[in-house]
Amino acid sequence: MMKNLLLALKTWSGSISKQLNTPKVEQPTEYSWMQIAQKEKGQAEIAGPKHNKRIVEYHQRTTLKAKDDETPWCSSFVNWCVGNAGYSVTGSAAARSWAKYGQSCKPHPGCIVVMTRTGGGHVGFYVRETAKYVYILGGNQSNKVSIAGYDKGRIIAYRLPSELNVPDAMVYDAKA
Repeated sequence: MMKNLLLALKTWSGSISKQLNTPKVEQPTEYSWMQIAQKEKGQAEIAGPKHNKRIVEYHQRTTLKAKDDETPWCSSFVNWCVGNAGYSVTGSAAARSWAKYGQSCKPHPGCIVVMTRTGGGHVGFYVRETAKYVYILGGNQSNKVSIAGYDKGRIIAYRLPSELNVPDAMVYDAKA
């Protein structure tokens, strides 16, 4: 019954859209910050005295404002992606600063994952999981932006911004 109602509503809205000559609005499939992060895959540290300008740019979203690509930069990357998507950020270069950010959520693609690490923490964006590992897209993973797996026992928190804009709210609703 519900499927028939949804199909009828979709058909009706499509015909109204044609009558009004309005463009069809596509359902976004991933968060805006995740789209930004995906485009950064492969950005990597440069060995030696030179520094990757993009990684230095990530640092400018934090109060640390590091000028090199050797300073731990996972939180700088998350600040850069979330900030460029139009959201408030922690502004901190400390990964664990994200543990209290925004709102708590269940694990799902695109949410912020905060983890422990010897001597600090790590942060990135949820991609998928297996029984033992969570895979995140993040910065400073083997010195580059990449997807890497981490033991689920290290997870401290899953987070989202406090308020989502309309397209990102549609993504959240579709994943919930």
